[in-house]
Parts: sequence; structure tokens; C-alpha cells
Amino acid sequence: MIKKLYLPLLMAVLFVFTSCSSKMGELSSDYFTTTPQVLEAVGGKVPVTINGKFPEKYFKKKAVVTVTPVLKWNGGEAKGQPMTFQGEKVEGNNHTIYYKAGGNYTMKTSFDYVPQMAKSELYLEFDAKVGKKTVSIPPVKVADGVIATSELVKNTLANANPANAEDAFQRVIKQAKHANIMFLIQQANIRATELNTDIIKEFNTLVKEINADQKGKLMENIEVSAYASPDGGFDLNDKLAEQREKNAAGYVNKQLKKDKIEANVDSKYTAQDWEGFQELVSKSNIQDKELILRVLSMYQDPEQREAEIKNISSVYKDLADEILPQLRRARLTLNYQLIGRSDDEILAAFASDPKALNNEELLYGATLVNKASDKEAMFKKTVELYPSDYRAYNNLGELAYQAGDMATAESYFKKALQINPSSAEANTNLGLISLIKGDKATAETYLAKGSGAKTLNEALGNFYIANGQYERAVNAFGDTKTNSAALAQILTKDYNKAKSTLNSIKNADAYTDYLNAIIGARTNNATMVINNLKSAIAKDPSIAKKAATDLEFAKYATNSSFTNLIK
Repeated sequence: MIKKLYLPLLMAVLFVFTSCSSKMGELSSDYFTTTPQVLEAVGGKVPVTINGKFPEKYFKKKAVVTVTPVLKWNGGEAKGQPMTFQGEKVEGNNHTIYYKAGGNYTMKTSFDYVPQMAKSELYLEFDAKVGKKTVSIPPVKVADGVIATSELVKNTLANANPANAEDAFQRVIKQAKHANIMFLIQQANIRATELNTDIIKEFNTLVKEINADQKGKLMENIEVSAYASPDGGFDLNDKLAEQREKNAAGYVNKQLKKDKIEANVDSKYTAQDWEGFQELVSKSNIQDKELILRVLSMYQDPEQREAEIKNISSVYKDLADEILPQLRRARLTLNYQLIGRSDDEILAAFASDPKALNNEELLYGATLVNKASDKEAMFKKTVELYPSDYRAYNNLGELAYQAGDMATAESYFKKALQINPSSAEANTNLGLISLIKGDKATAETYLAKGSGAKTLNEALGNFYIANGQYERAVNAFGDTKTNSAALAQILTKDYNKAKSTLNSIKNADAYTDYLNAIIGARTNNATMVINNLKSAIAKDPSIAKKAATDLEFAKYATNSSFTNLIK
């Protein structure tokens, strides 16, 4: 009997011992998936969602397990946000996993991107205790590497278009010279004293000067506008203003004939100059000014206006003495054009005597030459002669940027900003420089002050890429033809549009070809990959090293044409 009981008892003891064991053992990678399957840098971060499972009868009832995502590369690692789980007999607030049923879980984390992550592996590490005893759960590899195509924005920015501070040069500038002939109350005859005033003499002299100047000035016409003050009846003022027009226009035509000048004379009259009256009252310090202005706004009928104003007896005498006499006039207006230097004259003057050119002519002159060195000479001369003009400094920075000299570009942009802190162009361009440096916060500060710069939207497109906002980037770029615009289209998987953009870039560089190679890899076009990488490496040999670790080309790791290129 004793022997018959021995075996079942032994089995029961073994069962209890086994079920109470503190060992938890290795977890298969089959229990874990990641989203995305291949990690990808987005906005300077590497986000990942991990879906895991503790299988049935694995998680001990008294176990506490902390799971930590760790991204490892040669020489370094980055740890993500850990998550702690507990068995069903553990008191605490962590996620409970039941022994018999096991349990699924989801954990989200992200890592700050560094270039070394291109060749990396994502592991889950476990810190486990069963009761007070520490147990070992080996790390589990759950993903490989990081696709960092979005980080190429730091490279594609070199192909961006900095904001140009444009000149305000006008070859033709409209000018006007005014002179008044004053009349006595209810009179239309022109007094000799009025024709001998300095303003009339200056007017006539200018007419003769413009007529004699066949190059720098061009006369358009002379306008004669005659007026009567708004006191008195309309019929009287209408006839009076009309006669003043005839007399003033007659004087102008007589003077032109005397000086043998041909010019168009356009004349008109206004019977009651209520508009001029309102303007003069508004500018005056006359008593009850606001009351008079209110009358003008309340009544549109001229006779009623006059009657109401006359009722304000306290001020009518002041109006009659100060305001109304100024309205009895004929205004002469000489309209003419100032004609600036021609393009050839500007270039000739720069070669012979740059000091003869004003700052607008110098800045405009830079648009007439094609060589960067010639443009630079124009801008440097502008800086020398007009050191307070921020635009020349900004445009020198633009040239340095386009030449790839970012340090010099930044120096010029900052000088421009010192002169004009509100410069939309300099702020936009310093935003680009900050993005190249990877300083998104400073870039945002600068770009917020870039309103008005013609290339602000393009700069914002680059900013949105850097922040992982790819759709916004595409919208901001619009029809811009740059590497960054194509990059945004690649990141939104619009490969046909991206290819078209790249093919339209005027100054294609190594990264233009590199992006085309990525499109080839994503569309399974091996020929496109190899040909474009070959061209990119020819322009920039460092591209070979980048391609060697870029997971965009992982499927070509055994392709001999690819491996020969990246040696």
C-alpha cells in the first residue's frame, strides 16, 4: 500500500514544484510586431509602436516585469519609455498579466534620431522578478535599422532658394508740380500780382526745363482745375468757376505759345468746392470745427449746408476770413516723368564711375549680369557706398548660400538683420540656415517674421519636413522645383510627381540624383537606382558611404552593380 501511494505523491510534488518555479525563460520574437516594420525617422524622432504578447502559462503569478525598448548601434544605444507588468497575485497598479491566459499589450515610444541609427537593431530588454528573486529573460530583437529619408532635408536645403531683397528701381517715375492762382471773391480776372508769385515763376521755369530736356524728363500734360468757394448760390458759383477755368487755361496756353512749347492742356471746373472746404476745416483749429463737419455729413444739399453753417454765427466770420478765400482758385498741375538710365547706361556707369549710381540703380544693375562674381561686385559696391542698405548684405548672403558657403551666408544675413530687424528676407534666410543646423526652434522664430518674403512658403515647406508634417510641406511648396519639394512628395509617396519635380530642377546636384535613386528603389526600378547613384557619387563621392547604410537600398545589398558603386 505504501508503494502504491508513493508514485502519485511524487508526481504531485513535482507538479507543484514546477508550477511554482521562478523561471520564466526566453521569449520568441514571434510574440512581437512593430509598426512600422522598419523604423523610420519622422521630425527628428524615431517613433515605434510595439505589440507584444506573454503566452499562456508563462507569466508567473508573483512576477513583476519591466519591458524597455532599446535601439542599439555600434558604439551606442538609446532607451525608450519602459512599461511594467505584474502577475495576478501582485498588489500594484501595473498592467496585470494572467498566468493561464497570458496577455497582449501595446507600448509606444520614440527615440531622438542620430545618424548612427541607420544601421541599428531594436531590442526589448526585460527586468524581471518573481517575488523577491530576480530572474533572467533574454533580450528579444524585434526590428532592424532606421530609414532616415526625411533627414535628407538637411542636405536638400542646399538646393533651396534664399529670399532675394529686391531693388525698387523705376526707370520711369511719375512726378507732379502744383501751383495756385488765387481769385478775389466773386471775381474771375487774373491779377498780375498772382502771376508774379514765386510758385508761378517756379512752375513756368520747370515747364521750360522739362521741354528742353529731351532725355531725363518727359512732359505728359498740364491740368487746370478751377473752383469757386461754396458760399453764394450755385448758379453764380457755376458761372464764376467756369470763367476762372477759361481765364486760367487761357493764361497757360498763352505762356506755352510764348515759350514755343507744345503741350496738352486739360481743364475743368467745380462750381462749389465742398470737398476742399471739408479738408481745410478738418485741418484747422477753428472754433466749433466738429459741429461744422457734422453739418457736412448730415446734409447733402448745397443750399441747406450753407444755411446751416451760416446759422453757426460764432464761427462764420472765421470761415469767411480763413477758409473760404483759399477755395477761390485755379490749380495748375504739371504732370511729367523722370526717365532713369537705361540698362546699358547703368552698366557703363558702374564700370566708369559707380558713385554716379544711386543704391537702387546698383541693386538693379546686379539683375543685369549673369555671373555670380559680377553680381557680388555690384552688391559689394552698394555696401561700400550705401552701408545702411540691408538689401545688399542680404543678397551677398544669398550668393554665398548658393555657393554652399553657409557660414559666410549666415554672417551676411545677420548683418542685414542688424540694419533692418524686420527684414522679411533676412529672417526667412536665417530660418533656412537654422534648419540646416538642425535648430528647428530658432528656425520657427525666424520664419514667423518672414511674412512678405517671396520664398517664405518654400522655407516653410522645409520646416514642415523637418517637423514630420509632410502633407503641409507639399502644400507649402506648391509648384516649387527643388530637391526639398521632391523630398516632400517622396515622403507622401507621390513618386510620379517627385520624379517630375526632380527632372525640372535647373541646378541639379548630387542629392537630386540621390532622390531619384530612392524613387527607383521604392518603385523597384534597379536601373534607375544604379544610374542615379552612379551620377550622385560622381558629383559627391561621400554619397557612396551614405548609400551603403541607407535602408532604402537594403534590397540591393547583394546586387553586384550596387556593391561596386558603394565600395
